[in-house]
Amino acid sequence: MGTAVLDMEAAYNVAVRFPPTYTNFGGGQIGGETLGPGVHTFNTDVLISAGDLTFNGTAMDFFILQASKKVTLARNINVVLNGGALAENIFWCVGESFTVGAGSHLEGILLVKMEATFGAGSSLNGRILSQTRVDLDMATITQTPYVRIDNTRR
Repeated sequence: MGTAVLDMEAAYNVAVRFPPTYTNFGGGQIGGETLGPGVHTFNTDVLISAGDLTFNGTAMDFFILQASKKVTLARNINVVLNGGALAENIFWCVGESFTVGAGSHLEGILLVKMEATFGAGSSLNGRILSQTRVDLDMATITQTPYVRIDNTRR
């Protein structure tokens, strides 16, 4: 278990070192928005509640969301992929907690310093890596391939 926590921390530390392409987009309220490839950095809480969040890019594009605080995906909100974007190329690097509301759907790899909580009927196409805890309330997790830095899939 200790090795897994250390590996997660190493991955988190690599991901948060990428320089930002965008900073505090939407003031951290990104529901209803479309994000393109790049590094999206937030030093505020991130709230996805005013509609679905769309990632628009190709299968070769990467998206890194660096949130130093909390991320909340509200109830019955979806993260949508467009243009060939892949869940395994989306990295959510969260300094505090990540909460996925009941009935919501999320895409991507979660690297969470504290805890990740998934409400009843929520789902994830990706992976959850947390240093402290993961709470699943009848959530469905579909594991994606992992991507190495040289972009080979496993």
